[in-house]
Amino acid sequence: MPQEVFYLILFLVAFLYASVGHGGASGYLALMVLYDVAPEEMKPTALILNLFVSLTSFIQYYNRGYFLKKIFFPIACTSIPMAFIGGMINIDATLYKRILGFLLLFPILRFFFFKNIPDTNLKPCNLAIAMTTGGSIGLFSGMIGIGGGIILSPILLLLHWTNQKQTATISAAFIFVNSLAGLAGMLTQGIAITSDMAFYIITAFTGGILGAYLGAGKLHQNILKYILATVLTIASYKLLFTAA
Repeated sequence: MPQEVFYLILFLVAFLYASVGHGGASGYLALMVLYDVAPEEMKPTALILNLFVSLTSFIQYYNRGYFLKKIFFPIACTSIPMAFIGGMINIDATLYKRILGFLLLFPILRFFFFKNIPDTNLKPCNLAIAMTTGGSIGLFSGMIGIGGGIILSPILLLLHWTNQKQTATISAAFIFVNSLAGLAGMLTQGIAITSDMAFYIITAFTGGILGAYLGAGKLHQNILKYILATVLTIASYKLLFTAA
């Protein structure tokens, strides 16, 4: 595909993910797989893009009062050190793609099947489950180069700890701190930064600002989520069931 198409898709991925409080790393990684980018370059690139998009998304949702500290901090306190450790781990390229393909199933489930949960059905957060969940997701986040929001979001909704807007806010903050910790871990091993990085950031940041603004407000993004979930389904199948 032409490079111009890459930037267009990158913009749309950032827009769609930010509209539901995600940084978009899984989408960026899926896109880079299609362009045959090496895993050692994919991981830091996705995490750097995550930082810009997730922070933008968090600010928009936070300003509307959707952030729940009592749920975020127990999850983050274990995820941050584990994401740092994960960032120090290098794995085989074929295994990397298989794990990424599996993790793409989480945003597919999130976008296809999870609707908003009424506040009356919400349950209190269990501290032990929150901390265990955070640590487990953090480790995988650092290893693969994602922020972990795609895994955390459906868990929060399944446990009925948060509604959709609250989930988006907590996920955005979670993605930011994990991405930062994962990058710090990668820096101990050396990371590849390309000359195209500035253009990636500008494109993703622009899409993220627009998506976060509309998503935190009144945007009903069901059709957009279904389109993105379909694209991710194709990428997941390609990673899991085709030759690496």
